[in-house]
Amino acid sequence: MLIDSRLEEYILSNTSKEDPLLAELRRETHLKVLNPRMLSGHPQGKLLEMISKMLSPNKILEIGTYTGYSGICLARGLKKGGHLHTIEVNDEITRFPKKYFEKAGLSGSTTIHCGDALKIIPALNETFDLVFIDADKKQYLDYFNLCIKKMPSGGILLADNVLWSGKVLKQADINDPETQSILEFNKAMVSDSRVETIILPIRDGISIVRIV
Repeated sequence: MLIDSRLEEYILSNTSKEDPLLAELRRETHLKVLNPRMLSGHPQGKLLEMISKMLSPNKILEIGTYTGYSGICLARGLKKGGHLHTIEVNDEITRFPKKYFEKAGLSGSTTIHCGDALKIIPALNETFDLVFIDADKKQYLDYFNLCIKKMPSGGILLADNVLWSGKVLKQADINDPETQSILEFNKAMVSDSRVETIILPIRDGISIVRIV
């Protein structure tokens, strides 16, 4: 936890309440799926939903579907007729997002791609107004370099876990490739003239990257 638990509780109590569908998805994830802490959860999910609603994107790309919580939050901001493409490497888990996308009334505006995002992204003939990266930390820069080619000026890219439980403040060793990769990604975002960026200390850190 990166902030005081009492402060986190205060933030949660002063954030719009989690709706019943997302609460059900969160509970079922914790009951039936390994590593439920990977779930975006309520405060971060609400942030994703609000950013999406402010942008009103036509096309969204999500890298890392997991059980569909973040995908639902993002898709709720889609422009009428818009579409969310979400990529999940684990084919054994895709029944979860399919089930809850349907419950949320989003089946017609969402497509789940199963496989390696580094292969799937180049094959998508789309321009994405909003991108959310929450997958293999070692590939964050690779994902970014593929996605920026498919984003317009003013497009927003969000990246989760960029504070990596505070490990970014420590000297990462060669046996810790994930921390090394997060450090490289954060450094690249702040030094790349094609973007402007800020890190928000929400949950495990989320970067907001705007294409200039």
